[in-house]
Amino acid sequence: GFHLSGTVTEPATATDPEMTYKVAISFDRCKITSVTCGCGNKDIFYCAHVVALSLYRIRKPDQVKLRLPISETLFQMNRDQLQKFVQYLITAHHTEVLPTAQKLADEILSSNSEINQVHGAPDPTAGASIDDENCWHLDEEQVREQVKLFLSQGGYYGSGKQLNSMFAKVREMLRMRDSNGARMLTLITEQFMADPRLSLWRQQGTGITEKCRQLWDELGALWVCVVLNPHCKLEEKSCWLRQLRKWGEMDVCPLEDGNYGNELPNITNALTQSSSHSQDSLARPRRTVFTRAIEGCDLHWQDSHLQRIISSDFYVSPSYQREGESLLFNSQGQPLWLEHVPTACARVDALRSHGYPREALRLTVAIINTLRLQQQRQLEIYKHQKKELLQRGATTITNLEGWVGHPLNPIGCLFLTLTEACRLEEENCLEISDAGDSKPPVYQHVPVATGSQDSGESYLSLALEVALMGMGQQRVMPEGLYAQDKVCRNEEQIIARLQDLELDPVLVQTLRKQCILLLEGGPFSGLGEVIHRESVPMHTFAKYLFSALLPHDADLAYKLALRAMRLPVLETTAPSSDVTHPHHLVSVVPSRYPRWFTLGHLESQQCELASTMLTAAKGDMLRLRTVLEAIQKNIHSSSLIFKLAQDAFKIATPADSNSDTTLLNVALELGLQVMRMTLSTLNWRRREMVRWLVTCATEVGVRALVSILQSWYSLFTPTEATSIVAATVMSHNTILRLSLDYPQREELASCARTLALQCAMKDPQNCALSALTLCEKDHIAFETAYQIVIDAASTGMTYTQLFTIARYMEHRGYPLRAFKLASLAMTHLNLAYNQDTHPAINDVLWACALSHSLGKNELAAIIPLVVKSVHCATVLSDILRRCTMTAPGLAGIPGRRNSGKLMSTDKAPLRQLLDATISAYINTTHSRLTHISPRHYGEFIEFLSKARETFLLAQDGHIQFAQFIDNLKQIYKGKKKLMLLVRERFG
Repeated sequence: GFHLSGTVTEPATATDPEMTYKVAISFDRCKITSVTCGCGNKDIFYCAHVVALSLYRIRKPDQVKLRLPISETLFQMNRDQLQKFVQYLITAHHTEVLPTAQKLADEILSSNSEINQVHGAPDPTAGASIDDENCWHLDEEQVREQVKLFLSQGGYYGSGKQLNSMFAKVREMLRMRDSNGARMLTLITEQFMADPRLSLWRQQGTGITEKCRQLWDELGALWVCVVLNPHCKLEEKSCWLRQLRKWGEMDVCPLEDGNYGNELPNITNALTQSSSHSQDSLARPRRTVFTRAIEGCDLHWQDSHLQRIISSDFYVSPSYQREGESLLFNSQGQPLWLEHVPTACARVDALRSHGYPREALRLTVAIINTLRLQQQRQLEIYKHQKKELLQRGATTITNLEGWVGHPLNPIGCLFLTLTEACRLEEENCLEISDAGDSKPPVYQHVPVATGSQDSGESYLSLALEVALMGMGQQRVMPEGLYAQDKVCRNEEQIIARLQDLELDPVLVQTLRKQCILLLEGGPFSGLGEVIHRESVPMHTFAKYLFSALLPHDADLAYKLALRAMRLPVLETTAPSSDVTHPHHLVSVVPSRYPRWFTLGHLESQQCELASTMLTAAKGDMLRLRTVLEAIQKNIHSSSLIFKLAQDAFKIATPADSNSDTTLLNVALELGLQVMRMTLSTLNWRRREMVRWLVTCATEVGVRALVSILQSWYSLFTPTEATSIVAATVMSHNTILRLSLDYPQREELASCARTLALQCAMKDPQNCALSALTLCEKDHIAFETAYQIVIDAASTGMTYTQLFTIARYMEHRGYPLRAFKLASLAMTHLNLAYNQDTHPAINDVLWACALSHSLGKNELAAIIPLVVKSVHCATVLSDILRRCTMTAPGLAGIPGRRNSGKLMSTDKAPLRQLLDATISAYINTTHSRLTHISPRHYGEFIEFLSKARETFLLAQDGHIQFAQFIDNLKQIYKGKKKLMLLVRERFG
């Protein structure tokens, strides 16, 4: 039969009643070609009721009554039976069928109707004709709607995952050789191309978002798979090619390297400095995400050698042809496939995706044999050029197209093909992103099927070998943020897969062999002795290799990781032999660095590699030395070296056991390097770094502390040396932490004092006070420090610094020294008439109070300085008031007699202060009146009242004040309202 109909009952649930649905399914040549169901479900996939009916027919064929096509049954009826049949049919469904039945009856009775021109009548229960299209039923509208919805969510709400599962569905359809795979991919692509964000991103010149980019990449890769279907018809291929070209020509079509900006002429390249290269860079054809698929349409599978490779495990060259060079076989007689590697791998992906896993494996083995042969040949070439290349110290030979991060993911593809053949699970998992499956896959060795002698190789060891070859390939860093980011991402994906492999003796042997080849591989290997300046760094890869090799061959592991530590792009200059890529430059000025957008990430990976080695080398002085040298030579960022120092310190000082001195010394040495690197450059973490270094040196011991105190000038600024380093070293905590004996304590203290005096000499402004504090316990050192302050006071110190030290001196019990410093501070100060809230006012009041307490002579000495420096009336009157309240000399300096009498404002030295205060009030009054507003009148009258109090301290003060007021009324008679207030208050 070709038509299946039935009723499906859905049992009642707690919320819904039992439901019955009518289902009809048409099929043709083992494919379901159309479905209808009463549930009205709209989805890409069939509803549960269609599936239930199909499964029932598959599982219980004898329960389904098989009938002839309805046309056959009708043919057996006579005239009366046919009449009866039609009338009963119309009665059973009269509401739905009657209008149609009437219309058909009219047409049949009309001799020239269309229905009468055709011989016979249609029969839905009979099959399609042999020429009819036959393919699985796919609800196209539904596919469009879902893709549109997921794209509109912009990668949120798990829509990215949904789209990835649609891609996986396409792959599954291809694998089942379901022709709808390409149809579904076409529908998906049309919706992707119609995404309104594309034109927006293009107008703004911004790149597509990261999530979206990855979806476009997968879309491009899927089309490559589709066009490389080994059994597709020519007309299908030309139809796809037309579509792909049409999409690729649309200006919103995303570019392969992820940038819209690249179509615009690149200013950098148009400059004269790169004239020789600029043409090729500007003329580079526009490559879209579909370009690879378009190119793939030119590939065919007719090559007889290729056909033999994929159709038999036992295809080998006849033994008599094994001498001499051959492009088809290696010396063991195994077939080679000498196509461009990513293209050859795309064929493998296509075979695998279209459900030809054995063929995919055979081609993979031929590709690997070819890569091995190339590796051998490159090794031989390098041996001849080695001397010359090593002398130059750099190489121009490198692959411009890297396999890792390549749009076709060649290495990932070969690795997956090989490991799938070794998976222990029942079903081979094909999905590219097994994000949901947290359990790592389990692999077993499956011997390679081969026509030549038993090689003893397994597909698993080949998988490891090809991943190592690909990751170790020396290649130039591609252009553009997206392509560079993809290199890192792809590398991480391959390493994550490698980490799923349990390294047994067979795999360890493969690993060692390949690592040795990579080290000896010269310019063709990223781990060779000489590499191109813009070579993709190997740090992430080397970190994996180091950890994998360490338990089996530590020497090889270290040799490899140390070799990989380099980052030549950061070395100061490009060697003359270097081929630079003008399009890598970042600015109009020819730059030292090419435009590496991922440099920050790469440097942190370099740091991770170093940290991994340091951790492993703990306790081994020789190994730690070599790792330390590699760090000092290759890492150029102070913050990363600091991170390494901190890591080493953490590992060296575990909470639950004793410290490891070897690693502690490395931490200290790295810390010292950071100090030297950041001494003259500004670094926001500098204080933290200095504090950390002292902690580290303390952990190492007293000798380390003595050493940093003695060589402070090459590590710290004078301020850091006194306020952080020496202060911490001399703190009680440090003494306790080190449990030092008396001679050791004395040695440290003596070093700290020497440092303090050197710093005070070098930077008295910032270090004098710390120096005095550090020298308190040693009389000679303290005197020296004080003398340094006095010498510096007249030239290099501010009044704030001098007042601070003066107060410190008073606090320490040196009031006369405090007075001397306060006097020096006063000479640096200048307080204007309106600075009545100046921060130095407290210092001035303190200095006068100190002088007053010392005696009349000191007060007489400081008042002229005050009068010269302070022009603010309120401050002067405050000083005057305080000096008249108590008798001078109350500090009781030994050997001095004090009369105990209050001082008079009529006599020196207070007379001078009183005159200065009155004069300040007069000047301030005039200054305030030049630009006074009515809202300040009240405040001004209060100010005059304060002035009157000061005037009245003088013998003829009341006369002076009256004259002053008359004077004001005369000069400012225009300010009538204000003068009225003055009259009211002062007459």
